Amino acid sequence: MNNIVLYQPEIPQNTGNIMRTCVATNTVLHLIKPFGFVLDDAHIKRSGVNYIDKLEYYVYDSFDDFLNKNNKGEFYYFTRYGHKPHSSFNYSNDDNKNLYFIFGKESTGIPKEILRDKLDRCIRIPMSDNVRALNLSNCCAIVIYEVLRQQNYNNLLFDEPHKGNDYLER
Repeated sequence: MNNIVLYQPEIPQNTGNIMRTCVATNTVLHLIKPFGFVLDDAHIKRSGVNYIDKLEYYVYDSFDDFLNKNNKGEFYYFTRYGHKPHSSFNYSNDDNKNLYFIFGKESTGIPKEILRDKLDRCIRIPMSDNVRALNLSNCCAIVIYEVLRQQNYNNLLFDEPHKGNDYLER
Protein backbone atom coordinates (compact mmCIF):
# COMPACT_ATOMS: atom_id res chain seq x y z
CA MET A 1 0.00 0.00 0.00
CA ASN A 2 1.25 3.47 -0.89
CA ASN A 3 1.01 6.18 1.76
CA ILE A 4 1.65 9.91 1.69
CA VAL A 5 2.50 11.44 5.05
CA LEU A 6 2.24 15.19 5.63
CA TYR A 7 4.20 16.42 8.63
CA GLN A 8 2.43 19.47 10.05
CA PRO A 9 0.96 20.83 6.78
CA GLU A 10 0.34 24.58 6.83
CA ILE A 11 -1.56 25.47 3.66
CA PRO A 12 -5.08 24.08 3.26
CA GLN A 13 -5.07 24.37 -0.54
CA ASN A 14 -1.96 22.19 -0.75
CA THR A 15 -3.51 19.61 1.55
CA GLY A 16 -6.73 19.71 -0.50
CA ASN A 17 -4.80 19.12 -3.72
CA ILE A 18 -2.90 16.26 -2.12
CA MET A 19 -6.17 14.74 -0.91
CA ARG A 20 -7.49 14.77 -4.46
CA THR A 21 -4.27 13.17 -5.74
CA CYS A 22 -4.58 10.48 -3.08
CA VAL A 23 -8.14 9.68 -4.14
CA ALA A 24 -7.08 9.57 -7.81
CA THR A 25 -4.19 7.20 -7.06
CA ASN A 26 -5.72 5.03 -4.30
CA THR A 27 -3.10 6.33 -1.88
CA VAL A 28 -3.66 6.55 1.87
CA LEU A 29 -3.02 9.97 3.44
CA HIS A 30 -1.57 10.49 6.91
CA LEU A 31 -1.73 13.96 8.51
CA ILE A 32 0.46 14.83 11.48
CA LYS A 33 -0.59 17.71 13.75
CA PRO A 34 -0.44 20.59 14.35
CA PHE A 35 -1.95 21.96 11.14
CA GLY A 36 -1.80 25.51 9.88
CA PHE A 37 -5.55 25.36 9.20
CA VAL A 38 -8.76 23.86 10.51
CA LEU A 39 -9.40 20.36 9.21
CA ASP A 40 -13.17 20.30 8.80
CA ASP A 41 -15.58 19.80 5.92
CA ALA A 42 -16.06 23.52 5.21
CA HIS A 43 -12.33 24.22 4.91
CA ILE A 44 -11.63 21.03 2.94
CA LYS A 45 -14.44 21.75 0.47
CA ARG A 46 -13.07 25.28 0.03
CA SER A 47 -9.76 23.67 -0.91
CA GLY A 48 -11.48 21.93 -3.81
CA VAL A 49 -11.80 18.43 -2.44
CA ASN A 50 -15.15 17.08 -3.58
CA TYR A 51 -13.97 13.51 -3.15
CA ILE A 52 -13.30 13.53 0.61
CA ASP A 53 -15.80 10.70 1.11
CA LYS A 54 -13.57 8.48 -1.06
CA LEU A 55 -10.35 9.39 0.76
CA GLU A 56 -8.75 7.06 3.29
CA TYR A 57 -6.91 9.29 5.73
CA TYR A 58 -5.67 9.32 9.31
CA VAL A 59 -4.76 12.11 11.71
CA TYR A 60 -2.02 11.88 14.35
CA ASP A 61 -1.17 14.12 17.29
CA SER A 62 2.60 13.89 16.71
CA PHE A 63 5.30 12.21 14.65
CA ASP A 64 5.83 9.69 17.46
CA ASP A 65 2.10 8.91 17.41
CA PHE A 66 2.35 8.27 13.66
CA LEU A 67 5.39 5.99 14.10
CA ASN A 68 3.77 4.06 16.95
CA LYS A 69 0.76 3.27 14.76
CA ASN A 70 2.71 2.67 11.51
CA ASN A 71 5.90 0.88 12.43
CA LYS A 72 5.98 -1.67 9.61
CA GLY A 73 7.01 -0.77 6.10
CA GLU A 74 9.53 1.34 4.24
CA PHE A 75 9.89 5.05 4.96
CA TYR A 76 11.17 7.68 2.51
CA TYR A 77 11.78 11.27 3.61
CA PHE A 78 11.55 14.15 1.13
CA THR A 79 13.78 17.11 1.83
CA ARG A 80 15.63 19.68 -0.23
CA TYR A 81 18.73 18.57 1.67
CA GLY A 82 18.57 14.98 0.41
CA HIS A 83 21.25 13.72 -1.96
CA LYS A 84 19.39 11.01 -3.87
CA PRO A 85 16.73 11.68 -6.52
CA HIS A 86 13.25 10.27 -6.01
CA SER A 87 13.69 8.06 -9.08
CA SER A 88 16.74 6.25 -7.65
CA PHE A 89 14.73 3.87 -5.45
CA ASN A 90 12.89 0.69 -6.36
CA TYR A 91 9.25 1.14 -5.38
CA SER A 92 7.89 -1.87 -7.29
CA ASN A 93 6.86 -3.32 -3.91
CA ASP A 94 6.72 -6.97 -4.93
CA ASP A 95 6.48 -7.96 -1.26
CA ASN A 96 3.38 -5.77 -0.62
CA LYS A 97 4.94 -3.69 2.15
CA ASN A 98 3.49 -0.39 3.21
CA LEU A 99 5.49 2.38 1.54
CA TYR A 100 5.44 5.74 3.35
CA PHE A 101 6.46 8.94 1.55
CA ILE A 102 6.97 11.63 4.18
CA PHE A 103 6.83 15.33 3.33
CA GLY A 104 7.50 18.22 5.70
CA LYS A 105 5.61 21.41 6.33
CA GLU A 106 5.76 24.06 3.63
CA SER A 107 7.83 26.60 5.57
CA THR A 108 10.55 24.47 7.16
CA GLY A 109 10.22 20.86 5.96
CA ILE A 110 10.89 17.85 8.17
CA PRO A 111 12.93 18.64 11.30
CA LYS A 112 16.61 17.82 11.14
CA GLU A 113 16.27 15.70 14.29
CA ILE A 114 13.96 13.30 12.44
CA LEU A 115 16.17 13.13 9.33
CA ARG A 116 19.62 12.90 10.92
CA ASP A 117 19.71 9.10 11.32
CA LYS A 118 17.83 8.41 8.07
CA LEU A 119 20.23 9.97 5.55
CA ASP A 120 20.07 6.93 3.25
CA ARG A 121 16.31 7.55 2.90
CA CYS A 122 16.45 11.35 2.46
CA ILE A 123 15.32 12.18 -1.05
CA ARG A 124 15.43 15.34 -3.15
CA ILE A 125 13.42 15.96 -6.31
CA PRO A 126 16.01 17.37 -8.75
CA MET A 127 15.54 21.01 -9.76
CA SER A 128 17.56 24.04 -10.78
CA ASP A 129 19.15 26.45 -8.34
CA ASN A 130 16.63 29.15 -9.33
CA VAL A 131 14.11 28.01 -6.69
CA ARG A 132 14.41 26.82 -3.10
CA ALA A 133 11.72 24.15 -3.37
CA LEU A 134 8.74 23.02 -5.40
CA ASN A 135 5.14 23.33 -4.22
CA LEU A 136 4.26 20.58 -1.74
CA SER A 137 1.26 19.28 -3.67
CA ASN A 138 3.34 19.13 -6.87
CA CYS A 139 6.05 17.17 -5.04
CA CYS A 140 3.53 14.64 -3.78
CA ALA A 141 2.10 14.17 -7.28
CA ILE A 142 5.55 13.78 -8.86
CA VAL A 143 6.55 11.16 -6.31
CA ILE A 144 3.37 9.10 -6.20
CA TYR A 145 3.23 8.89 -9.99
CA GLU A 146 6.87 7.71 -10.12
CA VAL A 147 5.97 5.08 -7.54
CA LEU A 148 2.89 4.04 -9.52
CA ARG A 149 4.84 3.96 -12.79
CA GLN A 150 7.21 1.47 -11.21
CA GLN A 151 4.19 -0.53 -9.98
CA ASN A 152 2.63 -0.49 -13.47
CA TYR A 153 -0.04 1.93 -12.19
CA ASN A 154 -1.44 -0.54 -9.68
CA ASN A 155 -4.98 -1.09 -11.06
CA LEU A 156 -5.53 2.52 -12.13
CA LEU A 157 -7.63 3.17 -15.23
CA PHE A 158 -5.87 3.86 -18.52
CA ASP A 159 -9.12 4.97 -20.19
CA GLU A 160 -11.58 7.64 -19.08
CA PRO A 161 -14.61 5.74 -17.69
CA HIS A 162 -17.38 8.35 -18.03
CA LYS A 163 -17.47 9.33 -21.70
CA GLY A 164 -16.26 6.05 -23.15
CA ASN A 165 -13.05 4.77 -24.69
CA ASP A 166 -13.97 6.12 -28.12
CA TYR A 167 -14.73 9.71 -27.01
CA LEU A 168 -11.98 11.27 -29.17
CA GLU A 169 -12.92 9.20 -32.18
CA ARG A 170 -16.59 10.23 -32.08
